[in-house]
This record gives sequence, structure tokens and C-alpha cells, in this order.
Amino acid sequence: MDRPPDPQLLGFLGALDPHIADLALALRELILEEAPDASESIYQVYTVAIWFGFSGKMKDMFCYIATSADHVNLGFPRGAKMPDPSRVMEGEGKIMRHVKFASLADLEAPWVRRYIRESMAQVAPEGTRGTGKSVVKSSSGAGVRVNKRRKPKTKVHARTRARGRRR
Repeated sequence: MDRPPDPQLLGFLGALDPHIADLALALRELILEEAPDASESIYQVYTVAIWFGFSGKMKDMFCYIATSADHVNLGFPRGAKMPDPSRVMEGEGKIMRHVKFASLADLEAPWVRRYIRESMAQVAPEGTRGTGKSVVKSSSGAGVRVNKRRKPKTKVHARTRARGRRR
């Protein structure tokens, strides 16, 4: 493959267990072998996630990689509509499904590439080309969640409210 990972992606993955980082990069390589022109959107929030598509828009993404402490997920945004003859997809939602990978050997299963191609077919006709760009959509500081709370509403007595309106 001739698309090296974005340096920021390598930095994000560097904070993870090396086994998980290697697994995510191997899965990325496999996806890009199937879709060399796919756009790649890289996010670093509570996890490292890499979304793949042809237009760069979220609605057009066909799969994603999400890291976890002990595995990597290959997710399919429209996975509930995909056939799953190997019975490997997980998820209970109406739309999305994912498959967990714990080792590099898991990526060698014959169905992996077939599922990626099936997911691509849901989004775009065969032969669709993307920009082949990698875009980092968030920074390493994004992992810190800011909890914005509204000011608590104070109970106002009905009589006080009514007085305020008369003035």
C-alpha cells in the first residue's frame, strides 16, 4: 500500500497498547487495499476512530475502525442491512453493526474483505472514486470532555412571577 498513515494518526495510536495500534493500522491497510481512493476521516475522542468513504461526508462513509483497550472494531454504518452469513456482526441498534478483532490473525478471515466490499456497495456504485485524502477531524485535546451545564432553574413562586409581569 502506498498511503502511509497520517502522522497525527500515528501520534493518537502511540498512546494505545502497541498491539492495538498495530491491529488498527493493519485493518486500515486492508480497507485501503479494497478502496485505495477512499477518503479517511480521523477522530481522537475517547477512542481513536477512522472513518472511510468516498466523499468525505459522514453520510457517505462505508466503514470505520474504532479502537478499544483489548480489541479493534470494524464497524459498518448500515450493517443491519448487510447479509451476515458468517454470523460475526454484533450490535442491537437499528442501523449500525460491528465486528471485533483481537489479533492480526483474525484479519485473515476470508469474509473480512467481502464484508468491506458489501458495505462499499451500499454507499456507492462500483467504480466510485474518492479523493484519497486523510483528514484529521479532531485534535489530541478532544479527549477531554467539557461538561457544559445550564444554570439550574430556580423555583419561582407563582405570586412572584405574577408580580414581575405587572411591572
